[in-house]
Amino acid sequence: MKHRVLQHGRLIPSVEQRLAQQFEVVPLWQQDDPLAFLRSQASTFTAMATSAGKGVHGDLMCAAPGLKAIASVGVGYDSLDLHTARRLGIQVSNTPDVLNDCVADLAWGALLDIARGITESDRFMRRGDWMHGSFRLATRVSGKRLGVVGLGRIGAAIAARGAGFAMDIRYHNRRPVEGVKYKYMSDLAQLAQWADFLVVAVAGGSATRHLVSADVLQALGSSGYLVNVSRGSAVDEAALITALQARTIAGAALDVFEKEPCHPEQLTGLDNVVLLPHIGTATHETRNAMGDLMIENLHEFFRTGRLATPISETVC
Repeated sequence: MKHRVLQHGRLIPSVEQRLAQQFEVVPLWQQDDPLAFLRSQASTFTAMATSAGKGVHGDLMCAAPGLKAIASVGVGYDSLDLHTARRLGIQVSNTPDVLNDCVADLAWGALLDIARGITESDRFMRRGDWMHGSFRLATRVSGKRLGVVGLGRIGAAIAARGAGFAMDIRYHNRRPVEGVKYKYMSDLAQLAQWADFLVVAVAGGSATRHLVSADVLQALGSSGYLVNVSRGSAVDEAALITALQARTIAGAALDVFEKEPCHPEQLTGLDNVVLLPHIGTATHETRNAMGDLMIENLHEFFRTGRLATPISETVC
């Protein structure tokens, strides 16, 4: 007999197929009134599958008093109400590690793009502008200074790739990371002033909201580049638009925005910014690996009562 699992929000088809093969899945979005459905069926569900993009708010948790575990696809947890989950005794898991390489790869693709003008030069070619003159000179990447904001799993993978470009690497974190060779800088503005490239790889949430402020952007300066592959909320978007328009920073590459899928119209007309639709984990290999780990978490919960990759209580 299959265990029943609530599914809150859509997943990629291959993951949904595997989920349905291994569990009795009840899609919550198909219910006319999801909260009323949960209240009427509350005792029959102990586990829920969701994604970091969809999240689970506190009202939903409170409507399902039988819920004991939420398995989320994605590494981010700012869309999951961890405070309510902890209060109600609900375990929550994410899918760390399996996405590190793809996000780090994308960060480097975005960094190379904005520094060398790759997509800008593509537009230059498509307009036929090469017939009228050469493309502008761009910025070298190898041997430059790389500042990583958030040296977690993804930040460490980004830094490791920087070593292959013979870069001098420093980082900013809430606290120094033991056992790393990179220099720690406790003041983010000082790291920005030092860096040629500042890459943001922090978790979302109130603790990191507008961490990259107007002051940090000013410190980055007119020859510095910003790359954000974490959460849009980590950067003061209004301050960034001002800096890009005034060219008080050289450029930015953004895979995330404050109000996705919307992004500020002011950005679309600027050539000194690369805009990506939150595709850091968007490869077949990584999305399937994330789904596999989410399913593993559910099996582990039904087998032992514990999730395989629980989100640490220290983040609550």
